[in-house]
Amino acid sequence: MENMLDSLLKQVFFGNEVFKYCIALVIFLVGIIIANIFNRLLVKKLKNWAEKTSTGIDDFVVHILERLIVPIFYFLALFFSIKTLNLNLEFGKFINKAMMTVITFSLVYLFVRIVSISFRMYWKKRGQIETFESSFGAALSIIKFIIWTLAFIFYLDNLGFKVSSVIAGLGIGGVAIALAAQTVLKDLFSYFSIIFDHPFEVGDFIIVGELLGTIEHIGIKTTRVRSLSGEQLVFSNSDLTDSRIRNYKRMQKRRVVFKLGVVYETPLKQLKEVPKIIENAVKSLENTVFDRAHFFSYGDFSLIFEVVYYVSSGDYNKYMDIQQSINFIIKEEFDKMNIEFAFPTQTLYLNK
Repeated sequence: MENMLDSLLKQVFFGNEVFKYCIALVIFLVGIIIANIFNRLLVKKLKNWAEKTSTGIDDFVVHILERLIVPIFYFLALFFSIKTLNLNLEFGKFINKAMMTVITFSLVYLFVRIVSISFRMYWKKRGQIETFESSFGAALSIIKFIIWTLAFIFYLDNLGFKVSSVIAGLGIGGVAIALAAQTVLKDLFSYFSIIFDHPFEVGDFIIVGELLGTIEHIGIKTTRVRSLSGEQLVFSNSDLTDSRIRNYKRMQKRRVVFKLGVVYETPLKQLKEVPKIIENAVKSLENTVFDRAHFFSYGDFSLIFEVVYYVSSGDYNKYMDIQQSINFIIKEEFDKMNIEFAFPTQTLYLNK
């Protein structure tokens, strides 16, 4: 019986004894078992723990372990089991190239994921994850494409393909494309300038020249703005970076200047009371800082007062509510003191 078993184990198939096939199978099975234990005991527990936390780093680690490390363990088990066998030259080269392929693209995948999670964490730290999703997603796709393209070129070079002439051709073609697409490239670089320099963000109310509206989307080539009247305005990114932009969303406080006029028949005593009435009206409201109120000038048909105050908010609706309240208070006080507001009038003197 033992002799039969020994003779069976010494049988040769495809240049290897049955005994070596058994060793290769054992190595493969042990590797599979270790990978399963690693997946069940470590990865599953980390995944359950990561679901209970609010940070993104642990989720990223679990994702890499589950989608990258565990599959590599399975492949390594297969690789080392096959390497125990006597392989012909061509098949041995194929196995080595397969190993290099898996390692190379696994590292590139890891690098791409690190770049992606780094940008996401940066935007989340700034409280702009919606901006990342709506605006920077397209740019991140371009970055990923460039990384994978470069990795594939270097991979082909390591396999022995002569890619230097291809790279030179791409360089010449790239120059030609760049010359033909200067406007597109200018908008693309302006897009990166907008994303990283943050002159405005999605949701900001801006004024560009005579056009104004709220930022809806920041794209690779154009930025879309919703105007107050409802239509959509489309700007090229280079137009925005080359223009002077007024961003009202970032206004910390608003300086308000307004004028009002009273009739020339108003007595001097009442005129002197007008600045005090206006000051009390402004100070009686919240989120306001009174600056000044003066008898400004003699108008064509009225005595003009100029008022300056600050609203400690950039919200336009809040500013209008405050201004309306001030107007109501001034009207009420003027009625009590019989002070008349001026309106355009003309007096004609006729000679008999």
